[in-house]
Amino acid sequence: MRIEKLIRAKKFFLTDGGLETYMIFKKGHDLPCFSAAVLLETEKGRRDLTDYFETYLDLARASGRGFLLDAPTWRAGLAWAGPLGKSVSEILEINKRAVDFVLALRDRHETEDLPILVNGLVGPAGDAYAPDGQLSPEDAFLVHAPQLHALGRAGVDLISALTLTHSGEAIGIARAAREIDVPAVIAFTLETDGRLPSGQTLGDAIAEVDAATGESPLYYMINCAHPDHFSGIFDNDAAWTRRIGGLRSNASRMSHAELDATDTLDDGDPADLGRLNAELVRLLPNIRAVGGCCGTDHRHVGCIARCDHPS
Repeated sequence: MRIEKLIRAKKFFLTDGGLETYMIFKKGHDLPCFSAAVLLETEKGRRDLTDYFETYLDLARASGRGFLLDAPTWRAGLAWAGPLGKSVSEILEINKRAVDFVLALRDRHETEDLPILVNGLVGPAGDAYAPDGQLSPEDAFLVHAPQLHALGRAGVDLISALTLTHSGEAIGIARAAREIDVPAVIAFTLETDGRLPSGQTLGDAIAEVDAATGESPLYYMINCAHPDHFSGIFDNDAAWTRRIGGLRSNASRMSHAELDATDTLDDGDPADLGRLNAELVRLLPNIRAVGGCCGTDHRHVGCIARCDHPS
């Protein structure tokens, strides 16, 4: 299986940075509902997506790492069909088109020294910055399974559910991924106190999801939070800490509420973010993928690419 390249890699794979913030603030695109999937609908959008990902592929190649190539489907689930003005069949077709787009990129760039895995992104059914309700595992399964099936049929190597705010939605997504036998990564977003927006601790959330799914997630990830918000929460003796396999940090130290209220981009300090990620990589022994989230770009990920586990 292609996923073995990630599991057995001696170095962590790179991811890209904050796709949506980059396209809005740096390239001037309007992304309704913060959905990068709409970029596939125009020639300029497809060209900017290609240039964007090829920049990161060059970084991965130069640093001797593999790359997780994301289909831009984070806001392309059924819950977002209505807000995006799409029918159910149209939103599922968008997922296929997005995977086809990144599969073509992989075909052009993958080499023996640059392994590339196609990663289907899934996002929360609600607002990750201001969750207005929590889904039961059963409801989350029903909401997310159609998108996961579409991504699986299109040929993704794995599925990553990003910026999840509570364990119930994570359980439903993990069960849906298990149903189609596609490895799943569960990524929680954390507030400035290191807890999920639901108030649950990260350790408790991971333990709950693992217990409910037979430990089916490939690993867990933290994304859309600055390292300062969560660097002190880990317990090296706890099983849940060893389940952390990915990091995609925000550039900004702002809270989610502050980020939601601002109309300017806070891109932080790329070198400082690289240093903080290096400290986390040394702390967390099972890291498999590292990159950026909101406000980050190739500068931040370039600094992150230079960190690794101590030899």
